[in-house]
Formats: sequence, C-alpha cells, structure tokens
Amino acid sequence: MKHFFTLIAAAMTFMVSGWSQTNTVVDIIVNSPDHNTLETAVLAAGLEGDLSGTGPFTVFAPTDSAFAAVDSATLAGILADDALLTAVLTYHVHGGEAFAGGLMDQMMVSTLNGQELTVTLTDSATFINNAMVTVADIPADNGVVHVIDAVLVPTLPPPPPTTVVDIIVDSEDHDTLELAVVTADLAGTLSGDGPFTVFAPTDDAFAAVDSATLAAVLADIETLTSILTLHVHGGNVLEADLMDQMMVPTLNGEELTISLTDSGAYVNNALITVTDLVADNGVVHVIDAVLLPAPPPPPLGTVVDIIIDSPDHETLEAAVIAADLAGTLSGEGPFTVFAPTDDAFAAVDSALLAAVLADIPTLTAILTYHVHGGNALSTDLMDGMEVSTLNGAPVTVTINEEGTFINDAKVIVADLIGSNGVVHVIDAVLLPPTPDSIDEVVAQWAVMPNPAKDVFTLTGVAPTARIAMVDLTGRTVREFAQGTTVLSVGDMPRGTYLLTVTEGRNIQTKKVMVQ
Repeated sequence: MKHFFTLIAAAMTFMVSGWSQTNTVVDIIVNSPDHNTLETAVLAAGLEGDLSGTGPFTVFAPTDSAFAAVDSATLAGILADDALLTAVLTYHVHGGEAFAGGLMDQMMVSTLNGQELTVTLTDSATFINNAMVTVADIPADNGVVHVIDAVLVPTLPPPPPTTVVDIIVDSEDHDTLELAVVTADLAGTLSGDGPFTVFAPTDDAFAAVDSATLAAVLADIETLTSILTLHVHGGNVLEADLMDQMMVPTLNGEELTISLTDSGAYVNNALITVTDLVADNGVVHVIDAVLLPAPPPPPLGTVVDIIIDSPDHETLEAAVIAADLAGTLSGEGPFTVFAPTDDAFAAVDSALLAAVLADIPTLTAILTYHVHGGNALSTDLMDGMEVSTLNGAPVTVTINEEGTFINDAKVIVADLIGSNGVVHVIDAVLLPPTPDSIDEVVAQWAVMPNPAKDVFTLTGVAPTARIAMVDLTGRTVREFAQGTTVLSVGDMPRGTYLLTVTEGRNIQTKKVMVQ
C-alpha cells in the first residue's frame, strides 16, 4: 500500500500550497485553484448548502483539466440542465467518510446519486471507476475530498421521448407553425405513436403568405387543419427514401410530389432546406414554403347546365327550353343525355327543323329520345346493348374500330359529368323509330309503292315543291329537283327514311322504306 503514503504526503503538500484554509468540503473546492469548473457546477446546481452541512461527505473532485477533457458541447449541455447536472455531481459524493486507507480493491462505494462507484487498486494508483485519484485525503470539517483526473459519468436515465411536435416547439424558426398546430388542436395527434413525416414551413415561409390570408386561415380551423395535415405523411420518409417524382400521401388525403433536381429536393414547389430531424415518433424536414391544398373543384352543374354552358349546343339549349324540359332535366336524376351539337342540328333539313321546333309534342318526343333515365358512363356502354330513353323507345349502342355510336350518331365527347348525371356529345340528331316520332301532316300527295326497291312515284305534288329524303338521325341524305314525281332510290342503303315535301313554310312528311 506504498502508494497511499505517497498520496497522503502529496495531500499534505497540496494543503500547504493550494489550500490555505479548510472548513467544509465546499470550502476546499472553492479555495482550490484547480477546481473552478467544479465550483461553478456546485453553485449552479444549488448544492453548496447541502455539502456545507453536517455530513460526513466524501467528495471525488474532478479538476478543471478533467472537465476540459469533456466534449465542450456535452459539458455545456450538462451545465444548462439542472437535473442532469445534479445527477452528475451527486455521483461524485459518498454520504460518509471514505479515507484512502479504508478503500479496498473492487470495493463498491455508494453515492448520493443512488448509484455506486467501483474502487480499483493497482500497484501504482487508486481508481474510482476510470478516474485516477491524484490527491487523496484532503480533510474537511464535514468529510474528506479526493482529487481525481476525470469526470465520473453516472448511468443516466433515458431522455424523455422527443416527438415531431417537440422539434417544432424547440425550433427558433417555427413559431408560426407551432402556433398553427396548437390552434388546430393537432399537437396531441402529432405527439402520438406515429410515425409521422412533417414537412415544416419556416416562419419566413409563413411570412411570404399574404397577411390577411394568413390571418383568415388561422381563424378558420377547418381550413387550417386541411392545410396543416397536407404537411404530414403518416409514415417515416427519411432523406434517403426520397425519389424523383415520388408521390407521398398525406393526412389531408392529397398526395405530395417529390422532385429531385440539381438545386435540391422539392416537395411540390417547396425546397427542403433541412432534412432528417429525427424524433422518436417520426422525422421533420424543414421547407421554405407553405404547401397549399388543391382548390376544391367548382360545384358540378346539372346536365342542363352542361348544355347551357357549352358553346356547341345552342340549338339543343333552345329546344330544351322550348319543350319546357329544363326543369325536369335539372331534377335529381340521374340522367344520361346524348347531346347533338349545333352542327348536328344544322345537318337536319332547315324546314323540317323549323317545323319540329314549332311542334312541341314532336319536339318533346325527339328530345326525350336523347335522354336515358339513369347513369350510363362510357365504361358502362357495350356493343349491341339497348339503352332505354324517356321517350319509351330504346337507342342501340354500337362500338367498333371507328368509335362508339348511339344509333347512327357517333359519340365525339364522352363522360361530361354533372351533379345529376352525365352528358355524351353526339354528332347527329336521334329520331325515334316509331310511327309517331314526327307527326305526319295529312298530305295531299301520295307515294307508291312503299316499301320500294328502286323508285318511289309521287302523285299530287306541286311543281314548286322541294323534295328530300331524311334518315332517322335527321340528316338529309338526298334532295330531288322541284316537282319530281319519280324518285330513284335503288342505290340507297336499305332502311326507313322520312320523305319530306316542302311548299313554302309548310312541310309534309311520310315514312318510307327502301328494300
């Protein structure tokens, strides 16, 4: 035990040169030129009163050099955290007198911290844990001080969990976001188990938003919540996980787009300026702009609104209004409207069109033949299917390489969705295939034979009459010279047509069939 006598001798020398006066263990520390940091720490932790008490105490006192060997950031953190500082300092104090002569190898020494220190004796030195005793047995009125060359670090309790909310609250650059999260009552949610990935706009990002707009948003909890939840993904997405054009779903229900460029990583239009602030329940990425949800789509209009708002359906609009169907087609529905364009109506013989527009029952019959009482999207249509109409007669769907047809009318725009149904734009007017589809005027002329294979012969036709053949879509397919009485139809496709004879403003029709 020769090294103990050496330590005691050193202590006596230390007392003469470095400790001019002794009293309590605190006085020894305060009066030592080598323990300024320990003195500061004891005073900062408010332990000078306790350690000046009756005791006895045994203090293992790290020198300034010992504290200097601690990482500066770590030391600053310890000094700034009262609880942590107290835990470290009390780990250096034994609640009793433990002089060097009483220490034994592998002896366990209890501390005021509640944990124990391990004594190790070698041929040349005494160690407390991994710290060597450099000066032993400095007596005090209430105990003894041993000088050691290293700071003793106790087993520290794990730090409290850090949430993504804690990262935001502790940040100097996210005061507005903190206010917004608290206002929207999302702090509790985002402090939960998670994981959450938060794209956190800075105060400068919020400052770039119009002040009146920002104030309005903060006052509208529903809108504020929608915006904030757009910044949160329900999962862990670290920087290493980001890929160009990656879509990130959010608690808002919308998706964010990641873009990796030469200038950095973006989420939508916001640059990610700081990545991977890791919390126990997720991660925070700092961004330089506020993300805004997509504006809500305008409210859907009815099928009538779609027709009225279309620049290509003025004739259909006029017809619907004339037939007093606008109210009906603005109802709950659903309705599927096959909507002929203005060009489709223009292809109908003008006199015939004028007569139809003037004959409300006939007009209603034709218009209701364009309406199905249900939702029939393009994906619902199948080749050969028949679709019922409000007219009572069905239309036939044909789907081939050229497209989708309703009877002989081609669908040129499909699936214009309204609040009460859907509109499909077609390139021809549909005429109901029934004898009463157009009221036939009691004509003063006759046509024979009917059906005919090659020619129709007319009788009772005025020499000035205009004569035409119209198919069941309303297209004029053939016109004849005025007063013609023999109509050649042998080259026409077989089918049913309307034979129209127009004299002035009077139009007469008969249904004829080409065999």
